Amino acid sequence: MYPSHQHSLSDAGPTTVSNRVPLIFRRLHRFQQMDFELAFWQLTYLCLAPRRVYKNVYYHKQTKNTWARDDPAILVLLLGALVGASVGWSIAYSLAPLDALRVVLLMIVRDYLLVGALMATIVWFFANRVLVSPSNHSSPTDSSVEWAYAFDVHTNAFFPFYLTLYIAQLLLLPVVLRDNWVCLWVGNTLYLVGFAQYVYGIYLGLNALPFLIRTEILLSPLLPLFASYVLSLLGFNVAKNALHAYFGS
Repeated sequence: MYPSHQHSLSDAGPTTVSNRVPLIFRRLHRFQQMDFELAFWQLTYLCLAPRRVYKNVYYHKQTKNTWARDDPAILVLLLGALVGASVGWSIAYSLAPLDALRVVLLMIVRDYLLVGALMATIVWFFANRVLVSPSNHSSPTDSSVEWAYAFDVHTNAFFPFYLTLYIAQLLLLPVVLRDNWVCLWVGNTLYLVGFAQYVYGIYLGLNALPFLIRTEILLSPLLPLFASYVLSLLGFNVAKNALHAYFGS
């Protein structure tokens, strides 16, 4: 069960199992109430100027009494994008219908939802234990990271990662699978960029919260990431090995 978080007044009520599910998931069926225009704007600026997406976080807290977004439109768009990517990869690898369905489930359930739940839990726990300013511990309701917000941060960080490793890599597939150093460099650089974008996205999301300090710690994975990238250029094709593990060919 996910850690509980605050809900808007419209969803207030007795604490139940369903109320502990993040609000963004409980509203997935309310398509008519979703603001897809805002969600598309957010996805665009997550690539162009990601800091702008977090400028309204404090305003959202003041008006909705929660740091986490309550509109699942961005979730719907991202799930649709993952379905589109899975279709593209299935065509590229000439997969049978059942294998193509397996890829859809892998990308949505494992890559985005399960990894996202794990990352959100790690970020939620680490931020509340290590990054919260000591002066704010007296008011934990207003000065703690909600699990749902940590999942939002994962969602925001995942989209540039998705564009790099699910779309750009697909378009460059004939290049990254070739056996020469230049193609190895292209493929490995894609993975460096994708994971660096994700790490930076997590940092931006928590850095936007006014009660957190030392958020620069969240950038520390960039050092081993870059070191691993440099070592991989000696002859380890990250893209080829990752795709072999994913598709088995």
